[in-house]
Amino acid sequence: MSEPLADQECEACTSEDEPLTENEYAAYLEELDDDVWAVVDDHHLEGTYTVDDFRDALELTYEIGELAEAEWHHPDLHLQWGEVRVEMWTHKIDGLHKTDFVMAARMDRLYEQYAE
Repeated sequence: MSEPLADQECEACTSEDEPLTENEYAAYLEELDDDVWAVVDDHHLEGTYTVDDFRDALELTYEIGELAEAEWHHPDLHLQWGEVRVEMWTHKIDGLHKTDFVMAARMDRLYEQYAE
């Protein structure tokens, strides 16, 4: 059994890397919370985390922000009452990279404490 995505390293890509194709990212997508994440236009990940109130949404946004800073991989975050929406792709290649899925899996782990 391979190591879970959330436990894998976020590896920086180079400008010579190509964006993942659907066949390449399909297995990664299966490891994410399917109630949260979807790939849009084979270009980026979109996810929506639903929480109980504004404070939880704010705290989750902060935790995701801390993770993003630590990994130097920054998603677009949209905060509103009871919801945090995330959009993510690797700008250097203008598409999806394995690191996007690793980050999403780590965000799912952060979210677990709110979904209980």
